[in-house]
Amino acid sequence: MIKNVCIVGMGALGLLFGQIIKENRSTGELFFLMDENRKKRHEKDIYTINGNEVRFDVKTPKDTAGQKVDLLIIATKYDDLDDAIKLSKDLTDKSTVIISLLNGITSEEILAETFDRSRIINCVPIGMDAMRDNTSLTYTKTGKLQIGIKDGSQRDALNTLSDFFKSVDLPHEICEDIAHAMWNKYMMNVGINQACMVYETSYSGVFNDPVANADLKGAMQEVIDMAKAAGVNITDEDYEADMKILKGLAPDGYPSMRQDAVAKRKSEVEMFAGEMIRLSEKYDVPVPVNKKFYQRIREIEAAY
Repeated sequence: MIKNVCIVGMGALGLLFGQIIKENRSTGELFFLMDENRKKRHEKDIYTINGNEVRFDVKTPKDTAGQKVDLLIIATKYDDLDDAIKLSKDLTDKSTVIISLLNGITSEEILAETFDRSRIINCVPIGMDAMRDNTSLTYTKTGKLQIGIKDGSQRDALNTLSDFFKSVDLPHEICEDIAHAMWNKYMMNVGINQACMVYETSYSGVFNDPVANADLKGAMQEVIDMAKAAGVNITDEDYEADMKILKGLAPDGYPSMRQDAVAKRKSEVEMFAGEMIRLSEKYDVPVPVNKKFYQRIREIEAAY
């Protein structure tokens, strides 16, 4: 049974799903974990979600000495994953369920280098349009978490997690083919995240600009080709379904990488174009659009 929950990362998804758990849990504790310096910088921050003030408990490893949690949610940026692992590892034991809300297809395996793989449940956030601006979070679509396992050793942890999500009304679905779900979401992110950042535009702007739209589609097609080379069958039907989701998002909204660019933060390009370029070398699959994206995004970041 899951009672005590720790979230590392107060980005859009950490706040979104943290608020759902906070509002609907009947017992136990929810807190965000950060290091001492970050806590000092942000301890007076007041967060709002869709205009409503929300207060969360924030702790440091010093505050949680000797404590164990039942659920650890990693919701940082990709570049902060190693730090998140070091920060939270003493909060876990053999019964702790662990999920990552990071985009991409590699974070679970990185977590498995430190934590028990049987307690790590693969997770794909999908369908939300949450946008964080400093301490303000806005969204119109909550979306859901797709969760699943790769082998039977994870079944107990999966059931425990699903039971908890049901108890707090957190939208989720169990995917029997979680590898397919992860690559499918990866296809969307490689396209929409990078296209919006490169062309400095919104969700609707990508579809209204012919050049941006062509690169969006080209980057997504490269993921389809790469997935097949890796043994995962992403289909044209998956592509069409993803495009329908993207076209249904808030027209003036934009994804996390564009949010990073607006705030002049380092983006997650290594998780998207960077990983595609590395996979291209492994599987000998050409990725010209992703190489174009990678170069342009690094230029944007260098100008901050």
